Amino acid sequence: MAELVEARWLGSVSYLDAVCLQRDLVERRREGSVIDQLLLLEHPHTITKGSATDSANILAGPEERRALGVELFSSGRGGDVTYHGPGQIVGYPILDLKPGRKDIHQYLRDLEEVLIRALAAFGVEGSRVAGQTGVWIADGKIGAIGVRVSSGWITSHGFALNVNTDLSYFRTIVPCGISDRGVTSLERLLGHRIPIDAVILAIEGAFEEVFYATTVRVDGLP
Repeated sequence: MAELVEARWLGSVSYLDAVCLQRDLVERRREGSVIDQLLLLEHPHTITKGSATDSANILAGPEERRALGVELFSSGRGGDVTYHGPGQIVGYPILDLKPGRKDIHQYLRDLEEVLIRALAAFGVEGSRVAGQTGVWIADGKIGAIGVRVSSGWITSHGFALNVNTDLSYFRTIVPCGISDRGVTSLERLLGHRIPIDAVILAIEGAFEEVFYATTVRVDGLP
């Protein structure tokens, strides 16, 4: 029987608000007062540091970040530095991995598979790179992944997919600490802006397939 997951499109949400929401939902999921959640949203221009971030990978200093309207935060996820901004869909699954999915490496591969299948809905072939986490199109990274799994095997943080993203903002960092590969977006690949609603539907459909779940679209905050 497929597990039920509530999927929520929240629009633009500040990074700090999203972190607070995730913390609350992790506790509520642990208590059993909510079911699994898939939060989908956009962030304003934001750089986040993961647990493996090398400060040298943040190329823009405070003055440049202020001029660009980019905020900098430390996150509770794994991985190196990444950028979030308008036109990029961020997914934060709040999932209980117990009892049968307690494998963080497999969870990362599953999130990659969700993005690969969502891209396939637009005729774009995403791929993995050995030894790296995320999804690439040739030499351009299109999907970043960084997760946190708390005590009790409840997930938070997740993935970011470049849809209509202004890729120039990635010049403020070395994305994910990888200097020999660039970044790309669906808009760049297909030559036109992509309706966000269509990508959300593709992500939800791929999530259902990969996680053997049934997503139910719910409006607003939990």
